[in-house]
Parts: sequence; C-alpha cells; structure tokens
Amino acid sequence: MAEQHSSKRIMWATIAVAAVLIAIIYPLTAYKDGSATNTSNAADEADIRIQPVARFELTKAEAPAASGPRDGATIYNTVCGACHNTGAAGAPKIDDKGAWAPRLAQGKDALINSVTNGKNAMPPKGGTTLSEEEIKGVVEYVMSRAK
Repeated sequence: MAEQHSSKRIMWATIAVAAVLIAIIYPLTAYKDGSATNTSNAADEADIRIQPVARFELTKAEAPAASGPRDGATIYNTVCGACHNTGAAGAPKIDDKGAWAPRLAQGKDALINSVTNGKNAMPPKGGTTLSEEEIKGVVEYVMSRAK
C-alpha cells in the first residue's frame, strides 16, 4: 500500500508542475491583441520593409524633330539596311548586282512603286512614314549602289 500512496503523490506532483508550466508559458506565447487592425498594420509594415529599392519605368521615346527630309543613305542605313544588307526575308542584298539587274531594268518608277506599296515581305514604305521625296532619295541611293 505504501507504493500506491507514493505513485498517487507522484501523479499529483506531475499534474501540478504541468499546470504551473502551462500557466507561465501560455501568456508568453499568446497574442497580446489579436484585433484585425493590428494584423493589417503588421502587413503594411512588412510591405514597406520589403519594397524594392528602386523603380523602373519604360516610356516611349519621342522622335526627334525632323529638320527636313533625310537623305537616301541615312534612310537606307536606318530602315532598309536591316534586310537588304543581310538578305533577310528574301530581300536582294545591296551589293548583289545580279539580283538587282532585273529590278533596275524595270526603271525608277517601278522601284518607287514597290517601296511605296510594299513587295513580298517588305511592308509599304519599309514599315515607316517616309515622304515621297524620301522614297525617291532612297531609291536613287539603292540604284547608285546596285549598278
């Protein structure tokens, strides 16, 4: 019987120690104020702490003011050369006299018409807003280089 009495004492002592530990630890781990306003403030503070150091925005660059029509060489190098220097999309290379011979034989007006209205993979006016004077200039430049 003495053993039963001491095991009851050990059991009650263990329960008492556990209750004391729970009474001490629970207040330390429980939230002090669980209201929604404090939770949203914490989220706002976290957003502020993790925001990027810098911001980057892309904007469309304004075209420089044109002082007049550009010359044929400038237009060729900025618009036409992308395809006619490499032969991309079947465009005749500028220095390929054999490929340009039949085109040159049609005359300047036919070439101007091809540039203005587009031909095969080439869009009208090379995909830009060239004036009639600029188109004539670039056709003359190409004809002088392809001869």
